[in-house]
Amino acid sequence: MKKDGHVHTPFCPHGTDDSFELYIETAIKKGFSAITFTEHAPLPEGFVDPTPDKDSAMPFSDIDRYLSILLDLKKQYKRDIDIHIGLEVDYINGFERETAQFLDKYGPFLDDSILSVHFLKLNGQYYCVDFDEHTFQKMAELSGGINHLYELYYATVLKGVVSDLGKYKPKRLGHITLIHKFQKLFQATFDEKPYIEQIFAEMNKRGMELDVNTSGLRKAFCGEIYPPEDIIQAAKKQSIPLVYGSDAHSAKDVGSDFSLFEKMV
Repeated sequence: MKKDGHVHTPFCPHGTDDSFELYIETAIKKGFSAITFTEHAPLPEGFVDPTPDKDSAMPFSDIDRYLSILLDLKKQYKRDIDIHIGLEVDYINGFERETAQFLDKYGPFLDDSILSVHFLKLNGQYYCVDFDEHTFQKMAELSGGINHLYELYYATVLKGVVSDLGKYKPKRLGHITLIHKFQKLFQATFDEKPYIEQIFAEMNKRGMELDVNTSGLRKAFCGEIYPPEDIIQAAKKQSIPLVYGSDAHSAKDVGSDFSLFEKMV
């Protein structure tokens, strides 16, 4: 099955206004038989979005309409493509209970979702690790250097994998190497392999999948898939299921670089 398992929508505050239909029609034209819409889930109650425009995720007020629209589209396009209703859920260290409560309420309506780490806590404050290079530099300084920031990131990803978020915890880990987004500007010498191996071991225990996310190729200071090929091959050796994701925030990027995914897996 040719599937794009990580696609955003017009409900994304930092994305485009491209319609659901445009995303779907693009997927169909590119020969995809399935697509999962994984809009950024509303951030947990009590968490304050640290980005300047507070636009990291859709607001709670939109979630019911998001689900309703996708239910209708599933029926409308059932003969053309399998539409899966999903969310990209943030693992935020310290907000596990609130996240689990959200998933308990909305998980029954989801077909397929992703668990990602975008936010890290430093000196009592949260920062968005992939917001921009200036924020990333500040985070590195606060953590005591690039290597320490990498270590904090992977430690947080591991916490997310082992966390108890209830029955509806997402089964797929999103862009495991998102910390590489600014690697052309800030080069680390951190040995991430031991953390990756531990993360994979815990994913295996829980039957989790890995998001093979091509959006890093579209980021000026990254230039590689999340994760790069050596980590993809390590995941294959551990028999971790690999799911292609464009992480499209506009319709034109649906299915982007799928051919590279095919070659690697």
